Amino acid sequence: MKKTSLSIIAVAAAIMCFIGSAPAQTGSSMTQDSVPPASPQEVEAMYTTAIESRTAEIVVLLKLSDPEKATRVHDLIIAQYRTLKARDAAIDALLKLQGKEINYENRAALLESQSKPLHDQFLVKLSADLTPEQLELVKDKMTYNKVRVTYDAYCSIVTDLTDAEKARILATLKLAREEAMDGGSAKEKSAIFQKYKDQINGYLTAGGHDMAKAYKDYEAKQQAAVKSQDESAAKTAQPAK
Repeated sequence: MKKTSLSIIAVAAAIMCFIGSAPAQTGSSMTQDSVPPASPQEVEAMYTTAIESRTAEIVVLLKLSDPEKATRVHDLIIAQYRTLKARDAAIDALLKLQGKEINYENRAALLESQSKPLHDQFLVKLSADLTPEQLELVKDKMTYNKVRVTYDAYCSIVTDLTDAEKARILATLKLAREEAMDGGSAKEKSAIFQKYKDQINGYLTAGGHDMAKAYKDYEAKQQAAVKSQDESAAKTAQPAK
């Protein structure tokens, strides 16, 4: 039997995970009857657990030696998450009244107008207990480290970036982070970052970079690297003659 590529296995596994969840979304009476929807209390408990986990991780990374300061920072972050959740509920209720679909495109303008004062107050309060470097860490953790991940990706994809271009990319991604901190979900944060990545792509294209070719070449390199790894693994797995 032919050795199956690790990359194909990974894709197959992802597809199987998706297929495995399909019955819950296709009207299976057995699934619907056996798994009742979560109650409001259960939803709230899950949300509380999620934000407590995220916040605890941030506080640990900050390495705050003063327990009182650590408690204040913890409470500020938790309060911010809950404030944004309440804001989301208000925005979504308004969109429903207007008969609009609840998505980022329809939420964007309201997010911008309602989030800025909340955002500014949050950072002012955090700044009383944190250094600028620690504040950067909080921003990164609340946006899933998208600044660093995206910046590194641009440097890998466009290999001839100048220092000025790298600085522009980083500055633009940090602007994205400021806005994405207030996103109501991981999907919304990604949509906000995409808006700024479109700006970066336009900037690089105007500067003479062929972004379509850069992405294509990078994808080819990644595929070649995976193929090479698979071939090496296959040779290693062959029994000695």
